[in-house]
Amino acid sequence: MMISITSGIYTLASIYYVIIPIGYLTKWWFAEKEMAGKGVMLVTGGAGYVGSHTIIQLLNNNYSVVAIDNLINCYAEKNKKPESLRRVEEITNKKVIFYNVDIKDRAALEKVFKAHKFDCVIHFAALKAVGESVQIPLTYYQNNIAGSSTLFEVMRDNNVKNIVFSSSATVYGIPQFLPLTEEHPTGQGCTNPYGKTKYFVEEILKDVCTSDPEWKVILLRYFNPVGAHESGMIGEDPSGIPNNLMPYISQVAVGRREKLLIYGDDYDTPDGTGVRDYIHITDLAIGHVNALNKINESGFKGCRAYNLGTGKGYSVMDMVQAFSKVSGKDIKYEVVGRREGDVASSYADAQLARDELNWVATKGILDMCRDTWKWQVKNPKGFQGT
Repeated sequence: MMISITSGIYTLASIYYVIIPIGYLTKWWFAEKEMAGKGVMLVTGGAGYVGSHTIIQLLNNNYSVVAIDNLINCYAEKNKKPESLRRVEEITNKKVIFYNVDIKDRAALEKVFKAHKFDCVIHFAALKAVGESVQIPLTYYQNNIAGSSTLFEVMRDNNVKNIVFSSSATVYGIPQFLPLTEEHPTGQGCTNPYGKTKYFVEEILKDVCTSDPEWKVILLRYFNPVGAHESGMIGEDPSGIPNNLMPYISQVAVGRREKLLIYGDDYDTPDGTGVRDYIHITDLAIGHVNALNKINESGFKGCRAYNLGTGKGYSVMDMVQAFSKVSGKDIKYEVVGRREGDVASSYADAQLARDELNWVATKGILDMCRDTWKWQVKNPKGFQGT
């Protein structure tokens, strides 16, 4: 009888100390797998304009997201999650893990990579103003190139070899022909340090793929992202005076700025102002999800570049008139001298993205202006107005 009782105690102890912990471990493992969905994405620069809109699309497509940002280009209260990401969580009803990390900080990056098992990195983090890059080139080279190199080294050391890189149409330099295809030469005649940093990082990633065939890289060459999420809850919120056209126009329309400065009206274009391929931010964000689908194809390998644009060029004055029509506001402006680093015209041939990524821009110029205006009216002072 005593032996039977003792045996029973040992059995219960085995259940409690062995089987139950294993059950908890199993439950945790499956919960993590369930949480991961299609995979765990590291999004650098995730609190910024393009990053935050892309995270919405990732969450809506069942990806889990860890975002890092050094908060240079976005608003956040001290010791709190950036306002853009807090609103992303509200829009999607899903959580975003966030770390205040600079991509130049190797030790901090290592901690993030040790804490999570990433399937892919989407790399947005960069200084991004063409005119500013002409004035402070060393800052741009240090941040965009040295920072990216540090990120790639940490990825390699942690066996994360899939990346979608936020590149730019500026890598094409002064267009030799239009529309720009992916076959257009890059790095020749780049007119500003910002564009050169994007070109150099593309070349680094190409060399990495050559050295190690396990790497899978997609370079997304953006044209000009504009607009905002249809909810009006998140949009472009530059610090200080805007460097990009659309937020400048919208801030003038809402009364935050006195007038728009148009940099040059003597270009070889229909009305003398610069012509660009403007793409709605939601279309652009969807392009990143389609790029992930491409990387995950069994036959994909190496490095591939895709243009993301509408294929149509609009002048500065076209954008001013369209925004005035949507908002019902007269946009005051003044023509000043050309800005260093700008080109006359740039617009895309995005056929390759249509064919290989199954992606096409669906929103037009009025959609871009309407959603920007909705964001600006709801947030006249941007995220800081909350």
